[in-house]
Amino acid sequence: MDSLAIETKSLQKIFKNKTGFWQRKAKTTTAVENISFQVGRGELFGLLGPNGAGKTTTVKMLSTLLLPTSGTISILGLDVVKQTNEVRKRIGFTFGGARGLYGRLTANDNLKYFAELYELEPSITRKRIPELLETVGLTGRGDDRVETFSSGMQQRLHLARALLHDPDIIFLDEPTVGIDPVGARELRKTVKELITRGKTILLTTHYMAEAEELCDRIAIIKKGRIVALDTPNVLKQRIGADALINLQVNAESAVALMYQIQSFKCCTSIEVTDAPPFKKISLRTPDPGKAMQQLAPFLNPTFIQGLEVRNQTLEDVYVAIIQGEQG
Repeated sequence: MDSLAIETKSLQKIFKNKTGFWQRKAKTTTAVENISFQVGRGELFGLLGPNGAGKTTTVKMLSTLLLPTSGTISILGLDVVKQTNEVRKRIGFTFGGARGLYGRLTANDNLKYFAELYELEPSITRKRIPELLETVGLTGRGDDRVETFSSGMQQRLHLARALLHDPDIIFLDEPTVGIDPVGARELRKTVKELITRGKTILLTTHYMAEAEELCDRIAIIKKGRIVALDTPNVLKQRIGADALINLQVNAESAVALMYQIQSFKCCTSIEVTDAPPFKKISLRTPDPGKAMQQLAPFLNPTFIQGLEVRNQTLEDVYVAIIQGEQG
């Protein structure tokens, strides 16, 4: 389909590692198991999951850095295995961390070097580099050595490098890892700008708020399999639209308070966890106003030390799925 930027079918990656005496035995590890999904052109698609779930392996297969064991990958209608060179001309990618940049070179020199690898015409390079530095918020820093850059600035330079050849699709693997909140906000702003320019972006991240802010749709991977795929709002509905009330309760009075709360008809679930020296009681309710009215007599230091009322978040969904409640 012309509207698709990425399509995978029954994608699988198995690693074989030799172990034992003289490495005679082979141990296999399935990193990605039978996953299929589609990403539309101009879409920002999120890939979430715990460490070791298969996110980076998937991105490396999509970006031609790893061959799949089985299954197919189509990038803008091109087969990743059979048309690798053509695919590489249409994609850009960044991986979290400082690797891939030369610290003793300036930002300009780094970009010039990679422009030569992309075989860009010098006239295009001279025009594009200052434009890209402005796009990623590094105007005026082109002549500074990269070793003087903060982690956030290095990550933005990574993004500029990925954009040198004006790719249609960009893979961002944990782009804000290790970046301070200001730098991460600036990078998210740049990512949003790229979407308005018609780029397709596949993002992996551990930050649920970031995924909820940026992504049109999200796939959650667990043990190499996609266990949920939809828009953030629809995913949040999987565990209900209830509000969440978190109470910090004196341990001595927790049992008495729980007895009272269990009589509240407006609560759909009640959970108690240890939070020394307190107990934490979490209530889910479709009517937080009524729940607060019933809690009012206990809003004193004898029972409740702290209180939080909030709506369900993508993090709640993610935790529920990864811990097996919805998976």
